[in-house]
Amino acid sequence: MPPPLRLFCVANFAMKTFSAKAEEIQRNWWIVDAQDQILGRLATKIADVLRGKNKPVFTPHCDTGDFVVVINASKVRVTGKKPTAKVYTSFSGYVGGHKSETFEKRQARRPELLVERAVRGMIPHNRLGRAQFTKLKVYAGAEHPHAAQQPKELKIS
Repeated sequence: MPPPLRLFCVANFAMKTFSAKAEEIQRNWWIVDAQDQILGRLATKIADVLRGKNKPVFTPHCDTGDFVVVINASKVRVTGKKPTAKVYTSFSGYVGGHKSETFEKRQARRPELLVERAVRGMIPHNRLGRAQFTKLKVYAGAEHPHAAQQPKELKIS
């Protein structure tokens, strides 16, 4: 005969799962200097702050992230042969609508797109991710129009 089943009573330990609500989230502003930073490592840190994964109240289905201002995007770098070998492609949907551009050419033309695309690939690809992505502000130079928000410096090492 098998031993009797033991039922454990956990009435005294009523644990509740915390779930953040969007209207209760305190949003901060952070500024990141991208000068001489490696693109991928920079993008992962920015994506974590945009999603709110650096906060103890992180909730996967709620936008708990902060605003991030990236300056000096034109001075971001990549390693190895990526400046000449990395190719960004796009397709319009029409015949002959394929376009391609190397990292160097895009950095010369619109350096903000490099950081934006790298971060966009690291956040969810749904409505929540699109909402989180709107909190990213990228500028090629050192000037930005968000001084009134008093952003704090985010150290990325």
